[in-house]
Amino acid sequence: MNLSLRVRVTLTAIAVLLVVLPITGLTVKAVFDAQAERSLDSLLTGRAQLAQQLARQNVAPGNLVRRVDADGVRVTLILRNGRQLGAPQIEPGGTVRQVTATLQAGQQTKGAQLLLSADTGLLADASARLRTVLLLSGAAAILITALALAIGMRFALAPLDKMTTLARSIASGRRGERLNPKRANTELARTATAFDEMLNALEGAESTARTAEGAARTSEEQARRSEELARAAEGAARSSAEQARAAEAVARRSEDRMREFVADAAHELRTPVAGLQTAAETLIQLGPDASAAQREELELLLVRESRRAGTLVSDLLELSRIDAGLQLQLAPVDLRQLAEAQATRLRLVAPDVSVEIHGTATVTADADRLTQVLTNLVDNARQAGAHTLRITVAPTGVHVEDDGPGVPPPARERIFDRLVHGPHSKGAGLGLAIARGVARAHGGDLTVTNRPTPHPGAAFHLHLPPPDSPPHPA
Repeated sequence: MNLSLRVRVTLTAIAVLLVVLPITGLTVKAVFDAQAERSLDSLLTGRAQLAQQLARQNVAPGNLVRRVDADGVRVTLILRNGRQLGAPQIEPGGTVRQVTATLQAGQQTKGAQLLLSADTGLLADASARLRTVLLLSGAAAILITALALAIGMRFALAPLDKMTTLARSIASGRRGERLNPKRANTELARTATAFDEMLNALEGAESTARTAEGAARTSEEQARRSEELARAAEGAARSSAEQARAAEAVARRSEDRMREFVADAAHELRTPVAGLQTAAETLIQLGPDASAAQREELELLLVRESRRAGTLVSDLLELSRIDAGLQLQLAPVDLRQLAEAQATRLRLVAPDVSVEIHGTATVTADADRLTQVLTNLVDNARQAGAHTLRITVAPTGVHVEDDGPGVPPPARERIFDRLVHGPHSKGAGLGLAIARGVARAHGGDLTVTNRPTPHPGAAFHLHLPPPDSPPHPA
C-alpha cells in the first residue's frame, strides 16, 4: 500500500517482461538449434544424393569429388583399389558430423566409399552468438520499457492527479472550482462529471442551510449514482478488455495457423524446385557433350518436377478460393453418371482395379466440383493399394468404399487437414482438404470410417443436403 499506482504498474510490467523475455529467448534458441541441425543433415544428405547421381552419370572420381565439394563439407572418396581422393579422412565424433555412402554406379566409382564430414563447431558458435544477442536485446527491451512506462504513466495518470489537486483545494476551503471534462464518453470523464456533480450538490447543501437534511439526502443519492456509474464504467472496461483479449487470442491463433500453413507450403515447394535446380544445373554442366539418354533423363526430370510444382500451386490457389467463399454453378446433376465417368477413367489409368456402382440419384449441385471430389476419393483409394471399389449413389450423397488398408480412428480427422500426408500418399496432402471444402460449400460434409468387419478397407461418405436445402458458402 506504500507504493504509488505509477510505481506498481511499472513494476508489474517489468516483472511480466522478466518472465516473458527469457521464455521467448529460450524458445527462439531452441528453434534455431533444431533448424541448424536439420539444415546440416540436409546438406550432407543432399551432397550424398548428388554423388550417387553423378556416379550414375559415370563422372570421373576426381570430377565427382570437386562437384560434391561444398562450403563447410569435407569430401573423402576411397576407391575399391584403396586409392583416396579429396580431403584426408577424419574420424567422426566430437564436433564432427559424418555421413558415409557407398556409390552404386560408375565404371570407376561403383563400390567406392564416400565420406562427407562437417564441423558442428560453427553451429555452436552461431548458437552462442544468438544467445548473446538475445540477452543484450532482452536487457535493452526491459530498460526501454521501464523508461517508456515511467514517462507514459505520468501522462496517463494526469487526470487522476488533477482530481486529487481539486479535492485537496476543496478540502482546504476553496469553492467553485470544477474539473469540467471536455469529453464525456470515457471512464475518467464520467467519473470527473460525477465528481463535479457531487461538488455542486455539496455546495448547494452549504448554501441552503434551511434545507440541509434534504440536500444531504440528495447528495447521498447523487453519490450512490456516481458509485453505480463508476462500477458500471469499471464493469464495461473489464468487459471490453476481456473481449479485446479474446479477439487478440483468435487473431493470434489464425496468424499461427497461417504461418504454419505458409511454412509447410514453402517446404512442399522446396522439393520440386530443388529437383528443377539440380536437373537444370546438371544439364548446363554437361553441355553439348551430354549423351541423348542423359539429356532425355534430365529433361523428363524437369518436366516431372515442374508439373509437381504446378499441381501444388494450383491446389493452394484452390484452397484460397475455398477460404474466400467458393462460387458454385448449381444445376441438376446425375450422380450415377459422375460415378460411371470415374469408373471409365479408372479403367484407363488402372486396369487392375475393378469398380462397382450401385444406386441412382439426381441432386442440385456443381457438377465440376463434385467430379473433383470423386476424383480425389478414387485416386486416394487407388494409391492406398485398393483392388476393388464400391461406389453407392443416393439422394443424400455418395459413398466410396475400398478394400485397402483403411484409416485408423486417430487419423480420421487429421487426414482432412492441409498438407497432411498419408503413408501411401504421393501428392502434397491437399486433395482431401479441398474435397471437404467443396462438400461443405454445398452445405454437406466429407467423413471417413472403416468398412464393417470382416471387410478391410476405408469408407468415405460425401454427405449432401436434402434437395430443398440451399448450399452454404464455404
